[in-house]
Amino acid sequence: MNKTFNLYCDESTHLENDKMPFMIYGYVSIASNQIKLAKKQIKQIKLEHNFDGEMKWNNVCSKTFPFYSEIINYFFSNDMLFRAVVVDKKQIDNSRPEYSFNDFYYRMYYQLLHHMTDMENTYNVYIDIKDTRSQGKLHKLKEILQYNSSINNFQFINSKESIFVQLADVLMGAINYNLRIEKGNIEGRVDAKLKIIDKIKSHTQLTLNQSTSKDSHKFNLFFICLK
Repeated sequence: MNKTFNLYCDESTHLENDKMPFMIYGYVSIASNQIKLAKKQIKQIKLEHNFDGEMKWNNVCSKTFPFYSEIINYFFSNDMLFRAVVVDKKQIDNSRPEYSFNDFYYRMYYQLLHHMTDMENTYNVYIDIKDTRSQGKLHKLKEILQYNSSINNFQFINSKESIFVQLADVLMGAINYNLRIEKGNIEGRVDAKLKIIDKIKSHTQLTLNQSTSKDSHKFNLFFICLK
């Protein structure tokens, strides 16, 4: 039976000169017939915690921890899925043809979207808009993935308008923060963020620093090795 899913995509520390060691692209996937209920339930969680505004990893602190903790529990209690593709920026060689930093935008999205789509289903892809070049990027992404007939629609969306893009930001932020801790790349660690990471590890039984099996659907990670 054909089902329709919406994939809400975001990017984390993906810029060439942001001095961050990893580039991460990810999405939260939800069946289209579950969107209305999920929005209602997340809105209720926000009201209960008096949380107003956009969910972001950067906003996780002691004051907001109870809210984000419940949001993480909520994600793992329902059918939403998460997938992320991670690459160590040091492996990117700008001197290689078609391996420039700009090309990696498309390579990452190809890896993110193509390999986990089921051709028996239909997917609508929503990507957080970042800059004025977004429309050109969208056109090229459509060209790259045009043979994947399961992808019905590509569209840019403002993260402020989508709780699911915001949720992707939180989950990717946790993965990124965990990797940076292991690299010794963080000073003055935020205790609330460490607790959120521990909560995700507890739910997934993962270290969050390596690829999962392809059969891991709820929380799927792919660490690309370019060497």
